[in-house]
Amino acid sequence: MQSLDRIGQAPYVKAVTSRKGQTHDRPSASHWNTVKLIGNILLDISTFFVLLIPILADAIGRLFRKAEKKSIVGQTALVTGGANGLGRDICLQLASAGCHVAVVDLDESNGKQTTADIRQLGVKAHFFKADVSSYEAVVALRTAVSQKLGPVDILINNAGVLPLMSLREGTPNDLKKVIEINLLSHLWMLRTFLNDMIERKRGHIVAIASIASYLPIERMITYVASKYGVRGLMGSFASELQAEGLDDVIKTTTVYPGFIKTRHELMEALSRMRIKHRVPIMESHTVARAIVGGILYNKSYVYLPKVIGPFAWIFENLPAPVAHLAKRCFLRTSIPNVMG
Repeated sequence: MQSLDRIGQAPYVKAVTSRKGQTHDRPSASHWNTVKLIGNILLDISTFFVLLIPILADAIGRLFRKAEKKSIVGQTALVTGGANGLGRDICLQLASAGCHVAVVDLDESNGKQTTADIRQLGVKAHFFKADVSSYEAVVALRTAVSQKLGPVDILINNAGVLPLMSLREGTPNDLKKVIEINLLSHLWMLRTFLNDMIERKRGHIVAIASIASYLPIERMITYVASKYGVRGLMGSFASELQAEGLDDVIKTTTVYPGFIKTRHELMEALSRMRIKHRVPIMESHTVARAIVGGILYNKSYVYLPKVIGPFAWIFENLPAPVAHLAKRCFLRTSIPNVMG
């Protein structure tokens, strides 16, 4: 592994590709290596299809049998960005399902109100003021939550910001802050809370990404980049859990919602974009209910609206000019400057 603390200082050592004269002096060896490579590829393909059979059989079986619903009664859930909007509704849905809830946000006033509303549902709840874009703050948060509510069973990384600006707008610090809140906070939360789940052999981690990580549009460039990062992070993280044999005890759910009716300024911006009435805009309580449903049924992905899922994959794999044309046809707009 490259030493990250000595970038530009450690000497560059070129990788050795072959012994001197091996390629030029022994053409027969080169041909033999090619044959072995082809043989290994064919063997790998055969192995892949053999191993694919039980996976396909299980997938087909799931189409004809009802998914098992798990109970989360008495478990402790932590929701970042839980004071307002979607985060608040997720907290209330979790409480309705019997979870104790840690509400994490920088908005202390609304965070405490959300906590009070959760307690009305007969479960424990505490508000924790924390900046989840800071690793040190997240480490301190884990200690505080453990003392008040115990170890976290369900972690929902929901905190995020959606500034409508192009690459050339905003300050460098604005761009950096979007990445820190929307992406780095996921890394810090995962890194900090995962070990407790591994030790207890129980956990569920939810990441709120965005359909923008499949369907990028202009004037949301930093937001889109951060959500692509969340998508990649969760895909790699799920693969890592599987490789370590932990995927049976620690589940992941990545959520890809479209536009959600939360902040007033977002709705105004969509109106100025002239696409408010051409795209599905969902109520946050509907999205929250689907997210908690994803937890209860151990869904790896939740697309909202559901119909977006297959179309998102198709759109992503279109040639760039065709994708741009399709986007223009469906939205019927070239998104103007909505910042002023």
